[in-house]
Amino acid sequence: MHELSIAMSIVELAQEEADRRGDIRIKAVHLRLGALSGVVKDALFSSYAMACDDTPLEGSRLVVEDVPVIIFCKQCDGQRPVHSTQMFCCADCGTPTGEIVQGKELLVVGLEVEE
Repeated sequence: MHELSIAMSIVELAQEEADRRGDIRIKAVHLRLGALSGVVKDALFSSYAMACDDTPLEGSRLVVEDVPVIIFCKQCDGQRPVHSTQMFCCADCGTPTGEIVQGKELLVVGLEVEE
C-alpha cells in the first residue's frame, strides 16, 4: 500500500511548513488528486490518519479535490474531458488521443492553520 508512504510524505511536508512559520497548528491539508494519479482515495484517507498519529498534525483533516482527466483533442483543437479513463477519446467528437492535460496530479495545494 503505497498510500501510506504518500501520506507520510504529506505529513512531513506539512510539518516542515508549520515549523517554518512558527507557532501554528495545522487543522487541514488540502490536496488535488487526479483520477490517473494511481492513488486510492479511501486508502489515502486511512493512511493519512495513521501517519498523523503522535505528530503535531494528529486530529487534522485531509481535504481532497478530485481532478478529472482532461485531454487535448487535435480534432476539436481544445481541451476536452474523456468518456472514461480506459478510453482516451474526446467526449465531444470521439477522436482518440494520448495528450493528457490534467488528471495525474497529486499536489498539496493548501494548509488550514490555527495560529
